[in-house]
Amino acid sequence: MKLVKPFLSLWVIVLVSFLAPACQPALTESPPQPYPVTLAPLPVSTPTSADVSPSEQAPVSPPLVPNFSHIVMFVFEDKEFDSVVGSGKMPYFNLLASTYALLTNHHAVAHPSLPNHLALIGGETFGVVDDCENCYIAVPSLPDFIEQSGRTWKTYQDDMPDPCFAGSTLRYLQRHNPFIYFDSIRLNPERCMRSVVPLTQLEGDLALNDLPNFAYISPDICYSSIDCDLELADGWLREQLDKLYPVLESSGEPFLIILTWDEGRSSQSCCGLPESAGGRVATVLISPQVKPNFKDPTPYSHYSILKTISEAWGLSQLGHAADAETNLIAAPWK
Repeated sequence: MKLVKPFLSLWVIVLVSFLAPACQPALTESPPQPYPVTLAPLPVSTPTSADVSPSEQAPVSPPLVPNFSHIVMFVFEDKEFDSVVGSGKMPYFNLLASTYALLTNHHAVAHPSLPNHLALIGGETFGVVDDCENCYIAVPSLPDFIEQSGRTWKTYQDDMPDPCFAGSTLRYLQRHNPFIYFDSIRLNPERCMRSVVPLTQLEGDLALNDLPNFAYISPDICYSSIDCDLELADGWLREQLDKLYPVLESSGEPFLIILTWDEGRSSQSCCGLPESAGGRVATVLISPQVKPNFKDPTPYSHYSILKTISEAWGLSQLGHAADAETNLIAAPWK
């Protein structure tokens, strides 16, 4: 479009002023334009979040699982759900179950013990069908991804003679220590000596405020309830939590303690597991972030625990933890 000459513009302004009604208010200055003035039509675009008022913005969904600073897991042995929950021999365990969150439909993945421990940190049973001691595995496991994320880990094994010890003793059983089965851990002496340690190191780590982000604690053959009464397992658990819980609580950061059992006595199954699996086991979640006195009937397996840890820390999912049939533990969180 060509611009008109200046004198023509002046006559137009005078003519308009003469014809306008006397009562017409004076024109005010136009407000600043958000875009440069142009003769071409402005493009239509989708407004960004900065252009939308707070009331119009879509709500931000909370994370499915809290980002815990520490996750500590205790794994007991060989008890079905009904023999533990409600048992007068485990008053402390049942107090925790009624105070925090109890998973009422949680299943072990197989029999016997070792495949379940492997599943908890590897996402697979790897074809293991017995409690072998030389069936080593050359694949990644949860500790690999934990380290890649900048976090730390340790397994504290009750009555283990020395760090990175291979084999069993009268009270320490290798099959309750899945970490020693992974080549990337066992064949790396520095890594193994640092992170596969006797339970006696836990108290020192707590005193030095050096608890790893992930800790896997296995009681010995007595306190795990294999060879001894449930009352002894219950007393041992209370002794450990009396040392551990105050340290975690005083940090003021989100944390999670998981109490579970490697396998039950039945072959009950669920959620994508084989038809004959490892039985229903009692699992309790202890955390300031869980709903109090909460019972979760969602079908879970040991793969669900691994899936939930990985979700909390943004790690890659291993094996069956990635399966759609493996339910994420999401309901108990506040």
